[in-house]
Amino acid sequence: MADKISVEKNPTEKRLGELGVNSWEIWTKEVSKFPWHYDEQERCYFLEGEVVVTPDGGKPVSIRKGDLVTFPKGLSCTWEVRKPVRKHYLFG
Repeated sequence: MADKISVEKNPTEKRLGELGVNSWEIWTKEVSKFPWHYDEQERCYFLEGEVVVTPDGGKPVSIRKGDLVTFPKGLSCTWEVRKPVRKHYLFG
């Protein structure tokens, strides 16, 4: 389903290690609001910040520091960055 955002709260260090999170790129973003479309799956781990991501026609999903999130391929949504974000991310 292209509108299902998966949020894993406070994953263990073991889980993060198995995924290789620390080797992923880092993305940062200031407080802002913008539309986004995922051409491929993205998995990310929030190091800092707080956002609300609302899938087009769907319910808002709150994401914050410590969350491991998977955004599915095909998702169109709006990002509302409420506190500046710093996250590891991996596409594909």
